[in-house]
Amino acid sequence: MLKAVVFDDEYIVLQGLRMMIDWNKHGIELAGTASDGLEALRLFEEMKPDIVLTDIRMPGLTGLQVIEEIMKEAPETACIVFSGFNEVDYLKKAIRLGVVDYLEKPITLPMIEEVLLKTIKKIKEQKRIEQLEAEWEGTQQERLEKATMDLLLGHEGAIEKWREAFGDDASRVQAVTVLALSGDHMFLPDPDDYRIVTVRNGHERLGIVFHFTLHSEELIRRLLAFPNKLVIGSGRTVTALVEAPQSYGDAQHALKYGLFMEETGWIRFEDIGENTRLPRYLSELEKSIIFKIRTVDEGGLLGELEHFREELETQKLNPDVLESEVLKLIYLAQEVAKETGGDIHTIKEGGYFPQQEIRAIQTKEQLFDWLYVQMDLIMKWILRVRTTEKQGAAERACAYMESRFNQDITLQEVADHVGMNSTYFSLLFKDKVGKSYIKYLTYIRIEKAKELLLAGGKVAEVSEQVGYHSYRHFSELFKKQTGVSPGQYKESQ
Repeated sequence: MLKAVVFDDEYIVLQGLRMMIDWNKHGIELAGTASDGLEALRLFEEMKPDIVLTDIRMPGLTGLQVIEEIMKEAPETACIVFSGFNEVDYLKKAIRLGVVDYLEKPITLPMIEEVLLKTIKKIKEQKRIEQLEAEWEGTQQERLEKATMDLLLGHEGAIEKWREAFGDDASRVQAVTVLALSGDHMFLPDPDDYRIVTVRNGHERLGIVFHFTLHSEELIRRLLAFPNKLVIGSGRTVTALVEAPQSYGDAQHALKYGLFMEETGWIRFEDIGENTRLPRYLSELEKSIIFKIRTVDEGGLLGELEHFREELETQKLNPDVLESEVLKLIYLAQEVAKETGGDIHTIKEGGYFPQQEIRAIQTKEQLFDWLYVQMDLIMKWILRVRTTEKQGAAERACAYMESRFNQDITLQEVADHVGMNSTYFSLLFKDKVGKSYIKYLTYIRIEKAKELLLAGGKVAEVSEQVGYHSYRHFSELFKKQTGVSPGQYKESQ
C-alpha cells in the first residue's frame, strides 16, 4: 500500500480528512498527522510517506518550508497543498517547488477524491517508468559485460558489439588494462579519467579498466590501497582494443604468480615477466598436480594422483590414449623439474627416458603404479637439487637488482641472469631472502629514495632516479611503505 500523511494546524481539518476519506479503498495507509511544521518534518522522517497533504500556513515551519525540505531529501514524494483564497503567491512558490496539485479551502470530499485518484495514477506511472528503466539498465549492463568478455576472448565482431554496449564514451577510450582478482571486490565509483567494467567468467573475477587518459594517478592510488586480504593481478596497458586479450592473459599470469607466492595486494605483470615453457591450457587437476610438485608436497601429490587416476578410469579410455595422458603428466613434471636448472637426465642413473620405459607395461594397474614411482622419483630429484643449489644464486640476484634498481627490470630478467626458471627462482629467492622478488626490489628502491631525499633531492627527480616514472605511483608506494609521503619524510629528518 501507499503511505500518506496530513499536515494542518486546524484540528477539524485533520479529523475530517481522517474520517471522511476511505483511505483503504484507494490502497493508501494514513500513516499519521501533524499540526505544526516541526512535528510534520519529524513525522515525514519517521514514516517516509509516498503522499504528503499539507496546509500552506502552519506554526513552527510553514507548509512551503516543509515541502522544500521534503523535496531536498525525497523529490519523488507527491506533495498536495491546501491554500486559502488570497494565497496566490504561496501557490506559485509551491508549484515551483514541485507540488503535484493544490486545493482551495474549504476542502470537500469530491475534491479530495479527485486529487487522490490523479496522484495515485501519477505515482503508479512513475513507478512503472522506474521499473522499466531499472530493467533496461540491467539488460544494458548484462550486454556490456558479455560484450566486454567477448572483447577479452578476441571473438569475431567483438569490438563493434562492445562499442555499441559501452555507449558514447567508447570514442573516448585510449587504452585498456585488465585486472584479475582473487575474490569479490566492490570498486569505488569511477572518476573522470577511466571507467571499470566488472565481469565474472566462471570462477574468475575481472575488472576491465577503460582509460579516457593514458595515465591515471587515481587508479594507481586505488590499486596500491587494494585490500591486503586479496590479490589483484594487472596486465599490461594496451592502446588498441584488439590487444585486450593480451592484457587479459597478463592479468591471469600476474594473479597466478601472486597466489602461488602467497602475496597479497597489487601484482603487476611488468614486474614479473612471462614464463611460457609449460603449456598454456591445462586442466585444473593438472595445475594442482604441478603446484604440488613445485612445492614438494608429497602427501598432496599422492592425493592429486589418485584423483587423476579416478578421472581417467571414469572416462574408460583405450590403452593408447591412456598411455598418452600418463606420459603428458610426466612431461609436465619434467618441465617443473627443469625449473631448477639441473639436468633431468640424472633423475635416474644411466639417463631418464620414460617414453621408452612405458612400452614395457602390460596392464592398466601396472601403468598407474609406474606413474606413481616416476612422480616420486622426479619430486625427490627436485628436492635433492634444491638442497645442493648454488649458494650464491640469491646473492647474485640481489647484487644484480641493487645495481639496476633504477631500471625496468623484471623477475624473468633476474632469473635469466642467475640461470634459473623464473618460477623456481621465485621460490628459492623468497626462501633465502625472506621477501619475494617484488617486495625486495621495492625495499631497495624506497631505501635508496630515502637517501636521495635526505641529500636534498626533489621528490619528482628522486622518483625517476629510483625507477618510478610515475610520480604518483612513487609517492603512494613510499607512503605505503613508510607511513609518510616523500615530502613529509624529507621535512621530518
